[in-house]
Amino acid sequence: MKHGPIQIQEPVRANSDINITPLVDIVLVLLIIFMVVTPLLEKDILVRIPNSEQAPPDNVPSDQIVVHVKNGGKLDINVREVTENDYVAELKKRLDPRQESERVVFFVAEEQANYGRLVWAVDAAKVAGAETVGIATDALQ
Repeated sequence: MKHGPIQIQEPVRANSDINITPLVDIVLVLLIIFMVVTPLLEKDILVRIPNSEQAPPDNVPSDQIVVHVKNGGKLDINVREVTENDYVAELKKRLDPRQESERVVFFVAEEQANYGRLVWAVDAAKVAGAETVGIATDALQ
């Protein structure tokens, strides 16, 4: 039995290079996410904040329009109950004689009032011609 020459192979060296392809993929995905989300963060709603924290009750004009949204969904305009069908017409009748800058409507909602009903009342007031709306944050006495 004859044996041929023994062949010696060089040992395989370990590859010590870092594979950065997955890192690049992750960075590109994060870049795209930030590019999409950033414009959405810059939407603003303009809000005018009053100069004083509380207005004394003596300064409230008698011709001011105040809409009360009750717990059951009923609406009052200056303590006179109105139906949903008559709401816009009644507000329009009160707002039309006024100048555009004086078309202000304030809203007071009871604690358990439906939020959707309040939003509907504000939208309907805008339809009736209200230029400025205010929402009372404390119960009126």
